[in-house]
Amino acid sequence: MKYDHIPGPPRDSFFFGHSATYLRVTRSGNIIHDTFLEWAETYGPVCRQNVLHYVLILVTCPEGTKEILMSPKYPKDGFFYKQIFNLFGQRFLGNGLVTAQDHELWYKQRRIMDPAFSSLYLRGLIGTFNERAEKLMTKLSDVADNQREASILHLVNFFTLDVIAKVAFGVDLDLLKERSLFPQAVQTCLKGMLCTVRDQFFKYNPRNRAFIKEVREACLLLRTTGAQWIQERKTAMKNGDDVPNDILTQIIKTAGKEESMTEEDEELMLDNFVTFFIAGHETTANQLAFCIMELTRLPDILEKVKKEVDDVLGMKQDISYEDLGKLIYLSQVLKETLRIYPTAPGTSREVLEDIVIDGIHIPGGVTCFLSSYATGRMDRFFKDPLTFDPDRFHPDAPKPYYCYYPFALGPRSCLGQNFAQMEAKVAMAKLLQRFDFTLSPGQSFDLHDCGALRPKCGVVCSVRRRT
Repeated sequence: MKYDHIPGPPRDSFFFGHSATYLRVTRSGNIIHDTFLEWAETYGPVCRQNVLHYVLILVTCPEGTKEILMSPKYPKDGFFYKQIFNLFGQRFLGNGLVTAQDHELWYKQRRIMDPAFSSLYLRGLIGTFNERAEKLMTKLSDVADNQREASILHLVNFFTLDVIAKVAFGVDLDLLKERSLFPQAVQTCLKGMLCTVRDQFFKYNPRNRAFIKEVREACLLLRTTGAQWIQERKTAMKNGDDVPNDILTQIIKTAGKEESMTEEDEELMLDNFVTFFIAGHETTANQLAFCIMELTRLPDILEKVKKEVDDVLGMKQDISYEDLGKLIYLSQVLKETLRIYPTAPGTSREVLEDIVIDGIHIPGGVTCFLSSYATGRMDRFFKDPLTFDPDRFHPDAPKPYYCYYPFALGPRSCLGQNFAQMEAKVAMAKLLQRFDFTLSPGQSFDLHDCGALRPKCGVVCSVRRRT
């Protein structure tokens, strides 16, 4: 009750707090982040929510966002991140880079992972990005030649999974050619994560047993595969074979001396394997699908970005690192996509000591949720927020002040953001260079919340080669 002075919507009940609202929104297929946006606009930039005995404070105030995200003294919160340590008893993200709450444990992992994401290393990946994107182009050419329709979300999902498998782990999945259990396992895990976080009683309902079994098996598949790939790489390193300085090599180095590996060190390696595998493809795939979805209904913006791609690339098949720097308007289009559709819609931190945000005293021992989805759609920060306008990110435009953070901010910001944006840029440039897309009739522009946000209808398009 010491938080009741903080503005917020009335509770559904004293004991359960706003749990019933969360469930109602989720079960109706709506987006809980739209509810957060509505609450932020109704109750202000500091908005209280209650779930059982937990208190969550929704923060949409730039000064509060800056204070909480830019400082290392606010750890990832236990309420959310402990729930995805495992899914229904099967270890999932564990203590990996995204979920580790202990600063020392996180810092050790981050320091060792950094070389795999340095700008020098990323420049060397451009060839792999081109090669994997060409496989996607081949698939789209086949769709165009046969005058079929295709789900863009489905295809780019396979593309980004292919990229992360090859670039991060040195493995050829070639999902665009053959069926694989991997994409389905990833989606099942994400769905299970959403169920366990949004519904505290999900695991106790006997009707959910079959799905819970599926989720556990999907987690196990990812971790078993990870263990196999790690073992193969460790053997190669021990034999003195040439191995790439990729994420897999860094994951093995994180564990320190291989001779004195504890069981927990082994699990930590698998935590990071699963973390990178899921985070490394899902968000980029959704961003690409949302981008194409928007461009199909904005002919002026589409023509402008096509012209830039044509001017920079011409008929060139391989995109160089230098070319990416010249695709300025395409960068603006991709950033604007993430403003309206942040595929990771927010992040949360634990505030252990008393703090004042926007003049409101918040006692310590509370979780603050920072919603980039809400701030990106508020006219307080962006004029006509639901209008897709890439010029908001023109190099001369004023920079958004702590209200645009699709990759979070500060020391715990996304390690792979430059990787993701390079990958997205290469794929989008090739798509725009070679194909025209027309959204199929009956497609909606609704969102689907599966932990990450994605287009509900899968962006089904007819595809034609550009003439």
